[in-house]
Amino acid sequence: MKSSLKLCVVFCLLGLFACSSSAKKPDGKTVKIAISTSMGDIEVELYDQTPKHRDNFVNLVKDGYFDGLLFHRVIKEFMIQAGDPDSKNAQPGAHLGVGGPGYTVPAEFVPELIHRRGALSAARQGDNMNPEKASSGSQFYIVQGKIFTDDELNQIESQVTMGKAQPLFMQYIREESEAAKAAGQTVDQQAIQEKAKVRAMEWVQNNPYKMPEERRAVYKTEGGTPHLDDAYTVFGQVTKGLDIVEKISLVPTDAAARPAEDVRIIKMKIK
Repeated sequence: MKSSLKLCVVFCLLGLFACSSSAKKPDGKTVKIAISTSMGDIEVELYDQTPKHRDNFVNLVKDGYFDGLLFHRVIKEFMIQAGDPDSKNAQPGAHLGVGGPGYTVPAEFVPELIHRRGALSAARQGDNMNPEKASSGSQFYIVQGKIFTDDELNQIESQVTMGKAQPLFMQYIREESEAAKAAGQTVDQQAIQEKAKVRAMEWVQNNPYKMPEERRAVYKTEGGTPHLDDAYTVFGQVTKGLDIVEKISLVPTDAAARPAEDVRIIKMKIK
């Protein structure tokens, strides 16, 4: 996501993962954040398995950083995004999505923390500018998502595989060019690209991405945004107010996905 910018037994197992990884207050209780918005109240809990994101979010809440900010990017069947400080007093039509506190948070990918419906995740700059996938210091999104079929999940597996192959393709082009130069040969870009393509496709055939069955079960029943897994840090989960997330996700938006009428965070507080 750019800065301009998911079987009963399975549910129980993933629920146990979530409970075991949630953040704790000094008194040992789970850290929960109450988000009061102009369209209703949402409650999220934070995960211990992503401590950098947890602590950063808690500190921003304590500082009142999010109070008054907009949900500046809303996409039906995808997510609702907020946390841009430039949105606080933004005029209608203003470009939003590039603001932040001036720092990023290192990625914290945890296999069992996925983009299921209601996941609280960190926005970030794209891979070209941010190969380490570091998170925005303040911008976050809450997953609304949708339910997927097996065929759709198979397509996502293929997309993930090809996405991983793309940087390798570019690497292979560099390697083939350097090898040609070292051998004193003329650098034939077309021939080099064909060689790199063959190498990349061999990698794809030998390294297909397969979504864990537990994830597939979640996305086929509960829903979410599976293509974001292992690429954007999930650091919490909605525990109350999924209906409000749904409500916000359905508001009319402009061409930049900004709600036509402002949807504002009134206040966040630690419960």
